[in-house]
Amino acid sequence: MSKEVIIIGGGIIGLSSAFYLQDAGYKVTVLDTTDMQQGCSYGNAGYVCPSHFVPLATPGIIKQGLKWMLNAKSPFYVQPRLSGELISWGLKFMKSATKEHVERSAIPLRDIALLSKQLYESWAQLPGMDFAYEPKGMLELFKTAENAQHAEHTLKDALALGLDTRLLNKAELQAMEPGADIDAIGALYFAGDAQLYPNKLMQCLLNWLQQKGVRLIGSQEVTGFITEGKVLKGVKTASQQYPADHVVLAAGVWSSAVAKQLNLRLPMVGGRGYSVTYENAPYKVHHSIILSEARVAISPMDGNKIRFGGTMEITGVNAPPRMQRVQGILESVKRYFPAYDIPMPAADKVWYGYRPCSADGLPYIGNVQQYTNLTIATGHSMLGISLGAGTGKLVSELVQGVPASMDITPFHPQRG
Repeated sequence: MSKEVIIIGGGIIGLSSAFYLQDAGYKVTVLDTTDMQQGCSYGNAGYVCPSHFVPLATPGIIKQGLKWMLNAKSPFYVQPRLSGELISWGLKFMKSATKEHVERSAIPLRDIALLSKQLYESWAQLPGMDFAYEPKGMLELFKTAENAQHAEHTLKDALALGLDTRLLNKAELQAMEPGADIDAIGALYFAGDAQLYPNKLMQCLLNWLQQKGVRLIGSQEVTGFITEGKVLKGVKTASQQYPADHVVLAAGVWSSAVAKQLNLRLPMVGGRGYSVTYENAPYKVHHSIILSEARVAISPMDGNKIRFGGTMEITGVNAPPRMQRVQGILESVKRYFPAYDIPMPAADKVWYGYRPCSADGLPYIGNVQQYTNLTIATGHSMLGISLGAGTGKLVSELVQGVPASMDITPFHPQRG
């Protein structure tokens, strides 16, 4: 008889875990509070990016963040509020924002991203799994001498990690994007990065899992657990109980609240991001692009679409959206692409969602001491899609008790 695995969370991490657990012979049920048709797994930039080997917590981010606090259109903002969890997270974040932490994080972030990329490439070969995967690489544009110098340091680090990376001058950059007039002095080109269309990826995964017999149950908020000592015997929702031989907690930003029901602490906050997607628009680029000074992402998707996204807004999950952030994103694009007059969209055309941001910028992937059959997979910040397939594979290995595809010690949910 197949063992029952209950996965809490129907985003990219939960569905990727379901993909590999079902393949390993488990009977899998995915529970989610939503209908699994929304969330950060849909509105993000769609990057699969080994180039992102620097965690969110970096030296200088606190000082820069304080400057941005006064600008309603800035790419980073922390909403001041009386919250013990936010204060605790902030203190841990500041403690982690060191050069040593960045250096320690580079290899594990590279390894899980490369694993994930390899797995996405294998998914793209499966029937019915067309999610517009394009391994064209990424351009990171810069306009200032300061960021040009930073790019040189990043190039050195990327090459040391074995990543195919080049520094481009203005003419070389323009040659890679011949259809756009670019106001930048150069760029880093990360040849090993790729792009996909998140909306298609999620629909492909949902369809695949349904066809394979995975139970996908939406509108189910977890209200508690059935426990016997150190063993979880089941998951409770308002309407039902689900027996379990193993439980995977992959509920994104809501994972902390669910973990609390088991007296577990996951230092995490919601980092809200915004994006706008245009179809058949006159704004054409060939590569994924990051505007380094503005922290804005430009994503050509699925042939005729382009998505502009950005901001990291640490705020409560019920806070109303701030459309000035969206205006800031579009104005930033025009500073690099002067010919792009992008109109401010109607509010209902703006996507926003909450990334699960850990206190040190690394995801939480692993088992915990308190329960023998609980695996946690969350806290991926802005890298959920990029690390999604790899995380799912690692989760399946943790559940099976077999050696992991890489060293996951740096991702332990109960690390110091």
